[in-house]
Amino acid sequence: MTDENCPDIDINIEHLMTLARIDLNEVEKVKIAYSLKEILDYFRELSEVNVGGVEESAHAFPLYGVLRNDKAGPAFSVESALLNAPERRDNQFVVPKVVEQ
Repeated sequence: MTDENCPDIDINIEHLMTLARIDLNEVEKVKIAYSLKEILDYFRELSEVNVGGVEESAHAFPLYGVLRNDKAGPAFSVESALLNAPERRDNQFVVPKVVEQ
């Protein structure tokens, strides 16, 4: 968003609104643009940090055995599984269609 109120920000807020499927008023657009600029500035600052010689990791501390072993147990009956279903048909959950054609 290039705006006279925030000339150093070059973020296409309209495009982001479309992607996020949100509707913002002008004040919210400026506020979001400033927030995004601060986030991007922080990432620029992080990209300047020398991380040479630092081993890559997904977590700050090593994690071992964080998942429990799968164990077979008693299964729900069809009736108890569907007990709180808002809608059911032929012993199955009925859910809204989510695929567009």
